[in-house]
This record gives sequence, C-alpha cells and structure tokens, in this order.
Amino acid sequence: MAVVRDLRVLLRLRDFRRLLAIRLLSQSADGVYQVALATYVVFSPEHQTSAAAIASAMAVLLLPYSLVGPFAGVLLDRWRRRQVFLYGNLVRAALAAATATLMLAGAANWLFYVSALCVTAVNRFVLSGLSAALPRVIDAERLVTANSLSPTAGSLAAFAGGGLAFVVRLAGADSDAAVVLLGAALYLCAALVSLLVAPELLGPDRRPARPRLGAALGGTVRDLMAGVGHLAEPRRREAAGALAAMTLMRFCYGALTVMVLMLCRYGLTSSTAEGLRLLGLALGFSGAGFFTAALVTPWAAARFGPIRWIVVCAGAAAVLEPALGLPFAGGPLLVAAFVLGLTTQAAKIATDTVVQYEVQDGFRGRIFSLYDVLFNVAFVGAAAVAALMLPPDGRSAALVVTVAVIYTVVAVTMARYARQ
Repeated sequence: MAVVRDLRVLLRLRDFRRLLAIRLLSQSADGVYQVALATYVVFSPEHQTSAAAIASAMAVLLLPYSLVGPFAGVLLDRWRRRQVFLYGNLVRAALAAATATLMLAGAANWLFYVSALCVTAVNRFVLSGLSAALPRVIDAERLVTANSLSPTAGSLAAFAGGGLAFVVRLAGADSDAAVVLLGAALYLCAALVSLLVAPELLGPDRRPARPRLGAALGGTVRDLMAGVGHLAEPRRREAAGALAAMTLMRFCYGALTVMVLMLCRYGLTSSTAEGLRLLGLALGFSGAGFFTAALVTPWAAARFGPIRWIVVCAGAAAVLEPALGLPFAGGPLLVAAFVLGLTTQAAKIATDTVVQYEVQDGFRGRIFSLYDVLFNVAFVGAAAVAALMLPPDGRSAALVVTVAVIYTVVAVTMARYARQ
C-alpha cells in the first residue's frame, strides 16, 4: 500500500520521529489524566452525576482556556517551539502531581478544578505547537500522510493512555490520584525527549527585530486580527470553510460524548465498575476508528480532495449516527463509537492539511490556537445543549436526531462550497 510505504519513509526521518515521540508521550499522558478526572467526577460513588454536572465541569475546564488560546498563538509565533514542549511538559508534570495531592487531601472542588484547568491551559500550547511545527520536519509532498500519522497517532496514544488508566483503576488502584501520578510521569518523559530536538529546528523563523514580551502581549488583539485577516484572504477560502465545518462536527462530537457518559453511568449499566468497562470499550472502538482514518485518509484526500472528503465524512455520520444511536443498546453504541471516531478524525486530518497548506508559517501558531479555541467553545456549547436535552439515564432520541441534522447541514453546505 502507498500509505504504508509513505509511513516507512516518514519514520526514517530522525526529526519527525522525535517530534512524533513528544506527541505520543504527551497525549498518552493526556489520556491517563483525562480518564482519571472522568472517573473522579463522573464515576465516583460519592458523586451523583448529572448531564448538567458534566457540562459544568467541561465549562470550568475548557471555557477559561479560550482566553489563553489566543495568547498561546501569539507566543507560539515568537517562542522556540522546542522550548514550549520542554517547559510545557515539565509544568504539566508538576501540576498533575498537585492534582493528585488535592485528590488525596479531599480538597475543595474549586481547588481541584483550578489545578486541572492549569494542566489544560498548558496543553493548548503543546498541541498547537506540535501542529505548527510539523511542516518544519516534513516535505510538502508527504504532508497529508504526516497529518494522518502524527495527530492520529497522538489520538491513539491518548486512547491507549486512557485504556491504561482504566486497567490501573479496575485492577484495584486505591484512588484516582495514583492514576494521575502515572500521567505526571509520562509528562516528564515527554519533556526529556524534547531535549533531543535542536532548539532552532522547529521554528518559528526569527524576525530581524523582536519586540519585547510585554509589547508582544500588548499587541495580541492586533496580531490575532492579522491572523484572521490572513485566513479571510480569498486564496485561503478552503481553510476557513474547513475550520467552520470541523467546528460544527466537534459540536456534534461533544453532545454525543455527554450522552455516552450518561448512558455508561446510568442508562446501560447497573454498577460503577460495569459503567467503566463499557466506557473503556467505547473508547477502544473509537480509537480503532481513529486508526482506520489514518489509513484511509491519505488515499481518500488524494482521490476526492480534502474538502470533498470532509463532505463524505459528514454525510456518513449523518446517516449512520441515528441508525446506530437510536436503539440505545450496548452493541450499536460501540459500532457508533467506531464510526464517529473514523469520520471525526478523518475530517480533522483533512482540515489540518488544508490549514497547513494555505497558512504561512508565521501565522500558523495563531491560526491553530484559534482552531483549538473554536474546538473548545463548540464542545462546551454542545455539553450545555446536551444537559438541557438529556434525561437522567441519557436516552434522548431528540439529541440523536438533532446531531444527525447538523451533520447533514455540514455535508450539504460543504458540497455546495466544493462545487463553487
């Protein structure tokens, strides 16, 4: 297969391998950390979880990040990205250890959320930097394949980290704090691997005269507007359209995530352990979908073009999501997790590629940070909508149909966009 041949070529590139290793370790730690938080907030016997409680937790963790994201973009276009990976992962390791301490001490919820919020905020610097740095270690001809391998491998690493957290938790770990400490160790490993990368390799390119940090932060709004203006240029129409479509698909994914959490907690299981096992299986099937997306997207994006491939993904989700979701049964739920993992990640690979092709290097940090902000706002908004629509057991035909309609709108709109 051509994709296998291209992957072999990519993995022969030393700097690409090192950048990929940083991503794998960082995102596996993210998976461990996120599952530990989920089991602490959603599956803890001491908590009577509701959809509104899940939405509130997402808002506390993600919405404040939307204020950090734009600053991250401006700084990523000035800081050496390798240093962001080094110090960012060191900071996350320390913050994760602090979160574990708060769990063991039974601290007030607001302290716990502040600690978790800080980990999430730093995470935005690291992930945006990884996407912005990828074109620095790969040639343009294999950028689609690199976007299939790198972010998807990171997502699979997050799933693997989440699976490891489930195994540790179900194997009899005394507390979620032990799982969080495992995540802290993985963050530390990611920081150590980043030392293998040359400091100047990942960019950004230096300007002849660099402004002071205070002046750079003070010019955040102006720089962001310049980034938006860069994206709004006619020759970058495809990048803007792909970002809009991916934001709506992220909204759908967020709404379904809350529904699955409630189904695993109350609707389809009778105990916490059984709910954790079902959620772990759902994550595994979704991870298999992500892996499949990495295999098929290079061929599909070359065959149809990235924009039309997004149309195919949204259309498939529009048809299959209600067919598999409306029975509200364990088997169809797992198949739906695979389908949504495949379509969501395939569309994201196409979107990443369009943005990286059309956005100049000096603007990539800002655009990818705005990209992440749109993701988080859409996800939290979806959680809020799901909280209004979901009953206590998570069975809501109205939500399933609403999500299918949104997928349909994305597919139809992007199809018209592609024809224009």
